[in-house]
Amino acid sequence: MEFQKDNTFFTGRFKSLGFAFKGAIKLITTEHSIMVQLSLSLLMIIAGFYFNISNEEWMFQTLAIGLVLSIEGLNTAVEKVADFIHPEFHHRIGFIKDIAAGAVFFAAMTAISIGLMIYLPKLI
Repeated sequence: MEFQKDNTFFTGRFKSLGFAFKGAIKLITTEHSIMVQLSLSLLMIIAGFYFNISNEEWMFQTLAIGLVLSIEGLNTAVEKVADFIHPEFHHRIGFIKDIAAGAVFFAAMTAISIGLMIYLPKLI
């Protein structure tokens, strides 16, 4: 079966949205790192309602959550491709995977910083 690109605007966009939704569901249901990050995100959303954070704080929190989940998804994709290309351990593949994990680390540290700036004053 050969792949045929859908060149029509609307049906092509709907198909792209379908693939994106399918990918998000796969991430949420199969990847433990995404499950953990999503759980933490839900806790932060609950905390936002509990502490009645401002609209600006909601924007920063939402951006941080989206950043972490997005980078975590990209990290997962890099790991899956690397494992497909070279299933056995290889130091170059390990290096690539470490860099992708480092990107998640930066995103997570940013999210933690934003969370501390929002919630620490409310807790003190």
